[in-house]
Amino acid sequence: MLEAQNLSKYYGNFLAIEDVSFKVEQGEIVGFLGPNGAGKTTTMRILAGFMPASTGTVKVGEYDILKDSIKARKQIGYLPETVPLYNDMTVKSYLKFFATIRDYPRAKRSARIKEVMGICRIDGYANTHIAKLSKGYRQLVGVAQAILHEPDVLILDEPTLGIDPRQVVQIRQLIKDLGEEHTVILSSHILPEVSMICDKVMIMNKGRIVAVDKTENLSEHLEASQKVEIEVKGPAKTVAARLRAVDGVFKVFVEGAGEKRTYEVECKPGQDIRDELAAAIVEGGWSLTGLKTHELSLEEIFLKLTTKEQD
Repeated sequence: MLEAQNLSKYYGNFLAIEDVSFKVEQGEIVGFLGPNGAGKTTTMRILAGFMPASTGTVKVGEYDILKDSIKARKQIGYLPETVPLYNDMTVKSYLKFFATIRDYPRAKRSARIKEVMGICRIDGYANTHIAKLSKGYRQLVGVAQAILHEPDVLILDEPTLGIDPRQVVQIRQLIKDLGEEHTVILSSHILPEVSMICDKVMIMNKGRIVAVDKTENLSEHLEASQKVEIEVKGPAKTVAARLRAVDGVFKVFVEGAGEKRTYEVECKPGQDIRDELAAAIVEGGWSLTGLKTHELSLEEIFLKLTTKEQD
């Protein structure tokens, strides 16, 4: 549905993004992650047609964002990090204004405005001036204008930034609901948010995309070893030595104090040795109280990918 090929952007002599390429399919919700200055906002502005790339192309459906700019942008709903609101307008008049400038069919405008206010749960504020709305409701008004013209693609830059926890939950659920009918690209600094909402993750660092995949697949690519956590009641030194003797084990780390401790076992990736580890504990006559594989969290993946160049 949306495809970027070899995007680069210069601000003077400064290279903000370099050779960025990816594809987002219809109905996917994709999260853009990266530290400050990684190039996320620049990339999203180019995708939305807000500004041109120095080199490279963006296609929205069959339309090129530069060659067929109007047709391409009609397929896009864009919520920038700073929402373009007019404080002296009511919510309803603001949406009516956007419906007009987007040339939404006149006969359908009133019904569509009522519909999007319901979708975004702001219908109770239709006649309220935007200046009087909280930060969270202002964000919801921004989402309403982004979906007003029924775009195929939604580009949301930090949609939950600076709002209270209750409305964060509301907007997250709204994005998930919108993802059933739209292609959604969103950026966020909140890693758990991305893992809860998104089907796929794109991680940027220093102007380049360093990973594009589902979270679980990112973990598989990154780990040179896999980890198993075992909880055992027994003498720590003897238990650790017995676990190290199991074929395929690289390292064993002991955590905790007392007789009952947790052992983090590093072993070959793709090799399930939980049965062997459990057998070693039982043969030693010790009590096995817990055994589970350890997967990298999104936070750990993010840190590995964005700091490995400095290691």
